[in-house]
Amino acid sequence: MGMFQRSTPKMVTWPMVSWPGAFVSRRGFLSLAGLGVAALAASGLRPEAAAAPRGGAKPLLPPRGDLRLVAISDLNSSYGSTSYLPEVLRAVELIPSWKPDLVLCGGDMVAGQKQGLSRVHLSAMWASFHRQLLAPLERAGLPVAITMGNHDASSARSAGKYIFELDRQEAERYWRGQQNALGLKFVDASRFPFAYSVRQHDLFLLVWDASSAALPAEQVAWAERQLRSPEAQSARLRLVLGHLPLLAVGQGRDRPGEVLQQSEALRQLLERTGAHAYISGHHHAFFPGRVGQLDLLNLGALGSGPRRRLHDSTAPVQTLTVIDAFWPQGDGAGRTTYTSYNMTTLESISSQQLPAQIQPSQGPSLRRIG
Repeated sequence: MGMFQRSTPKMVTWPMVSWPGAFVSRRGFLSLAGLGVAALAASGLRPEAAAAPRGGAKPLLPPRGDLRLVAISDLNSSYGSTSYLPEVLRAVELIPSWKPDLVLCGGDMVAGQKQGLSRVHLSAMWASFHRQLLAPLERAGLPVAITMGNHDASSARSAGKYIFELDRQEAERYWRGQQNALGLKFVDASRFPFAYSVRQHDLFLLVWDASSAALPAEQVAWAERQLRSPEAQSARLRLVLGHLPLLAVGQGRDRPGEVLQQSEALRQLLERTGAHAYISGHHHAFFPGRVGQLDLLNLGALGSGPRRRLHDSTAPVQTLTVIDAFWPQGDGAGRTTYTSYNMTTLESISSQQLPAQIQPSQGPSLRRIG
């Protein structure tokens, strides 16, 4: 497998490697901090200048793949808030000009999970989310896939009952009302919005309810059936989206309850069924890692409370990530690139800003992709 090699003085170069299953064996990561336009022109790959937000900055986009996704996560502010930070609103303003084939959200869209929030207040939070964030994306004609976060609809239980039952009821009410407007081609929507699968173009996306640390055995079995289905196995790219990660990457979150239980068994299931990546939020720290043959894309917080990565003193920033998938050409291998942006400065995040690996207190280390 070849390396993605463009050597200009200011360019950060990342390996580009192939995928498993339909894409062969592995994936790659591309960062575009200071990307040299001349080098891209010489290679035949052309970056895209995104439309400027009201602030006037123009982030440089990576070369567009055959499939482009934009991934955001952890959008909320303080408990009960119906407002969003400028970085969140800036992202919503920029995303339509990037023309993604699909927008992914890793959860925590509203600021629930607080005892005492009334049904009226929860409804008001979802109404604000709709008005400020989802409606602009829908008006732009962009398909949107979401997963529930712990602040949206926590699946934590006590004495056999959901602790935040009202949160789950209001989340389901809101999203059931939006289901037909999301532009998704559902394979299985029987558990929507908590768990579902879609086939968009050559992408199979499975969403499971990782809004708490425990995935019920029934849902794990359902996920395996979905990933083994003809719709999944015939797709060029298979992704799984959930809120809690398999392994810890963020400071203050490296403890039980903040990652999925039985994470190694889940990782092996995803590898065994040919998933290419698990995309998650919750830890508020961007890190594109790999364990075995599975990419673990940890999305940073776009909203309040970004966190430092484990064993990393780099200042935390709000982020948004662009995912580009390139299908195989001839005898070549397919590849995918993850380009993440600091949404305060609109600068891309370079490899030098990320540790080579992250070692959580439990489980294997995550090797940085690239």
